[in-house]
Parts: sequence; structure tokens; C-alpha cells
Amino acid sequence: MSTEARERVSRIGTGRRWVDVSGNTADFLTPDEIKNLTIARGTLTQEERETINHHIVATIKMLEALPWPTHLRNVPEYAGGHHERMDGKGYPRGLKRDQMSVQARVMGIADIFEALTAKDRPYKPGKTLSESLRILGNFKLNGHIDPDLFDIFVRKKVYLRYAEQFLDREQIDAIDEAKIPGFSP
Repeated sequence: MSTEARERVSRIGTGRRWVDVSGNTADFLTPDEIKNLTIARGTLTQEERETINHHIVATIKMLEALPWPTHLRNVPEYAGGHHERMDGKGYPRGLKRDQMSVQARVMGIADIFEALTAKDRPYKPGKTLSESLRILGNFKLNGHIDPDLFDIFVRKKVYLRYAEQFLDREQIDAIDEAKIPGFSP
């Protein structure tokens, strides 16, 4: 939502009043309604985003408390790093690419791809392969995901092997790799 549109909603919300059935006068919109109607990007308020982001902190703490056998000792890092970004703007630790294991960076791509294509989310339908790869390509360009691992993900058609197992046929559309933003064959 543009700055102008957010300002307009705020003007409407506070510049107009109404009378309820009890005779009380109030602004047309409450401060909470204005806040929820003027989210600049996405659909979550900052407080809602923080609540959702807390799940990864809880996951890390829970996994770190478990007595992992030696060959699985890095599971907390792999699972906990899937919301980090290559540019250091992720969470919960704000790690950059060189501070993360390859496995954690792979988990980041896998997590985003699964979330985009998932058809069991009540708030959105599962996206097609082409839509999902376009979004991931833009994530590569903006420093969100590992650029080299994304190229391997596309080049080796990992997305297609996953799709053939888990997606509905109508989600599996033709892929023109030349149209995937940032993809380097």
C-alpha cells in the first residue's frame, strides 16, 4: 500500500465519525483498524510478524535441548537457520551467507518453496511451479536466498522432482528457465 493510500485511510478513519446504537460518538475507524488497514507490505502487523517469527526461536531452543547423537548434532542449526537471509536481514540471529552452513541455506530454499507451493494453507492456494520459481528468483536477486544453491535447485530440476511427488497436476506448469529472474544456467 502506498504512503498516499495509507494517509487516506487514516484521514477517513479519524476524519469521519459515527453514532452507535447507544448514542456514543466515535471515529469511523479505531486505531487498531487503521493499523491493520494500512500495512505497507504483506498482511501482518509488526506485532503479528514478531509472534510468527518467535516459532523459530522456540524451535531452536527445543532442538538444542535434545541429546542428539554425534551424526545429528547440527540439526538445530540446520532447522533453525531456515529463516536467515544471505544479506543478514533474516532472523533470529541475522546471519549472513558466510556464517551459515550449506545445509541451513538449502533448508531456507526448501522452506520457501514448500510454503509457496503448499495447497493446504487456509489463507492461500498453492502456487504453480512457474510462479514459485519467479518468486524464488526474485529472492535470489534481493539477497534472501543463496544464489548458487538456487541455480543448482533449478538446473538439477529439484523443484520438478518435488512437484511430481507432492503437487497437484494443475500446479505443474511449463517452465521457461530463461524467464526465471536471476537464474544462471
